[in-house]
Amino acid sequence: MQFIDQAEVDVHGGDGGDGLVAFRREKYVPAGGPSGGKGGNGGSVILKAVANLQTLLDFRYAHRFQAEHGQRGGPKNMTGATGQDLIVEVPCGTMIYDAETDQLLGDLVAEDQTLCVAAGGRGGLGNASFLSNRNRAPETSLPGIPGEVGRIRLELKLLAEVGIIGLPNAGKSTLISALSAAKPKVADYPFTTLVPNLGVVQKPSGDGAVFADIPGLIEGAHQGAGLGHDFLRHIERTRVLLHVIDITTLNPIEHYHTIQQELVAYGHGLADRPQLLALNKVDAVPEDELEVITEELMASSGCDLIFGISAVSRQGLDELLPVIWDILEETRPKEVVPEPEPFPNLVPADMAPTQWT
Repeated sequence: MQFIDQAEVDVHGGDGGDGLVAFRREKYVPAGGPSGGKGGNGGSVILKAVANLQTLLDFRYAHRFQAEHGQRGGPKNMTGATGQDLIVEVPCGTMIYDAETDQLLGDLVAEDQTLCVAAGGRGGLGNASFLSNRNRAPETSLPGIPGEVGRIRLELKLLAEVGIIGLPNAGKSTLISALSAAKPKVADYPFTTLVPNLGVVQKPSGDGAVFADIPGLIEGAHQGAGLGHDFLRHIERTRVLLHVIDITTLNPIEHYHTIQQELVAYGHGLADRPQLLALNKVDAVPEDELEVITEELMASSGCDLIFGISAVSRQGLDELLPVIWDILEETRPKEVVPEPEPFPNLVPADMAPTQWT
């Protein structure tokens, strides 16, 4: 399956139906009067977030979405049929922008959340609506109002709580495959991962947290180098960053600073996100060398949350995960409970009795 996270589409709300000019001509009704009904309202184009989609692939082949038009009014003062709304499903985490003004129209993050992107037009009035004492036989009707027309841009940002970042071949895909049921492609050459991979890691409480394996970042990623510019947006919603560093490289400390510079340059608060450092492939270096690198990295980064792991042998993962769970719990968005309104005073103060009998 291709991973498509941006798309532009045209949306058209349905036109309202025209009003009708008609008169009652029935037996034993000598002065029937006008009976033209209103036109039906046009349908709207509505985006709906669903959980079973992970990509905007469907929008690569469908570029125009048109809701149903309202029907013309009928005789006997019958209103035309209302056009059916067009429900378009998008993945959770989709942001909708006006393609011309770049204005954010909505952010669909919760399942079943909806957004109307093109409202349908109202139906026109029939001549029955123009009946008055001065005009007993109106021959006037109004056409339906056209539906809204626009062009929107869809941008998908994955809903993951933990983002796994690092240079190519640091072991990010191996790590997410060890932690979850995800099966990303793993190989010993750079840029093996070409699309973000999602995996659900089970917590001790029984529920799960979504981890996102972001394709390898390189120097200049925020300017479009490598694959990072296309996928940096997918860690904007994460609450914790897990920085994986290959400790077998010549200069792992320089690799750390390369990624940090890209996070700062990209902005959006990524550099200020809680971050853990995972020194991967510790089973391939001597312990004394690991201690030296850990101390140098701790002094250089100022981060004391540094863990030695091996994604292949699962070494150190039992010590790493509890720290991630604690950070997620600390950064959990607090639910705002509205304060109850005071009970209304049903009796005016000046009419309240001074004593009960």
